[in-house]
Amino acid sequence: MLGIVAEYNPFHNGHAYQLDQAQKRADADVTVVVMSGNWMQRGEPALLDKWQRTKLALSAGVDLVIELPFQFAVQPADLFAKGAVLLLSQLGCTSLAFGAEHPQLNFAKLVANQPAHAASHFKRFDETYPTLFNDYLQLQTGLDLRASNDILGFSYVAANQQLKQPLEILPIKRQGSAHQETAIDTDATIASGAAIRQAIKNGQQSAVDQMVSPATATALREDQQVTWDDFWPYLRYQILSTSLADLHEIYQMSEGIEYRLKQAALTSPNFEQFLRDAKTKRFTYARLQRLCVYILLQVNRVELPTEVRYARVLGFNSVGQQHLSQLKKRSELPLISRVSDDWINGPYRLDYQAGLLRQMVSGIDQDRLRHAVIV
Repeated sequence: MLGIVAEYNPFHNGHAYQLDQAQKRADADVTVVVMSGNWMQRGEPALLDKWQRTKLALSAGVDLVIELPFQFAVQPADLFAKGAVLLLSQLGCTSLAFGAEHPQLNFAKLVANQPAHAASHFKRFDETYPTLFNDYLQLQTGLDLRASNDILGFSYVAANQQLKQPLEILPIKRQGSAHQETAIDTDATIASGAAIRQAIKNGQQSAVDQMVSPATATALREDQQVTWDDFWPYLRYQILSTSLADLHEIYQMSEGIEYRLKQAALTSPNFEQFLRDAKTKRFTYARLQRLCVYILLQVNRVELPTEVRYARVLGFNSVGQQHLSQLKKRSELPLISRVSDDWINGPYRLDYQAGLLRQMVSGIDQDRLRHAVIV
């Protein structure tokens, strides 16, 4: 049974290629995708909401889509991967496929040589933690771990080993431009999600159509899209109206960055300028964006549990439905197809709040009135 961790922001030809290759390599009878909800790992709002993206995934051949809980979805790569691998294993998956720039990398060797967080090498403040981490690994192993999907692949392998290797690892060569490349090659049919999102922002619809399925192209034309610009007024208000002491208690707030956030929010006319003004050598843009999400949701230092407490079912086909029926019989993991007040006020609270944020700018309910997508 094949497991894939995805954001599908949006679902494009590269994702379709990876899905096809993964299903062939795994010889899978069931394909389960654990997908981020309305906020992405790098602290960005999903262009299309989780229901729109679920529908596109199912139409492309996925059997079952489960939401990656917010407590893992908006996290650094190691925590993102740990939650995803744990959830996939509890859903009965036996293999995990992921795209990698260099699938031939000896990920096991890299994991075996990873440093302790307290290593003196990381007490420098002139570089970001990921840069220092990768420098250390390269020094120890001679292997370069700088490409975005390679880093995620490393994190999946590390999480899998930590969990006593419940999943067979299937790295698949990533096609097309680099993960964070923002320009589209008009002679190609595969581009990065970042490039596609930039082309959408620039109004290059014909270029986008070339890189996505007809179903995705239609969704991008007809369905509502959301960006950080929609949340900037709310974020700015939260930062300016919250005391420095309370900002300091926000999850992953450190090194006095709250002072820079306050100053940047005071003078910046938009979110893009705000990020540039707040940026330091020590903080990546992704880390800053994740902090912004935590501020919007008022997530404090003690609110994110580390265990998987439920599986929110976003959609399925007939094969996925059969697998869900089997899971209900043998798994202790609660499967949620519809959220009740008990869940909203309990374990699902952060996911509900994350969806409510989107609902505030889109007007489209994300949880309380929604049922799983059935194809």
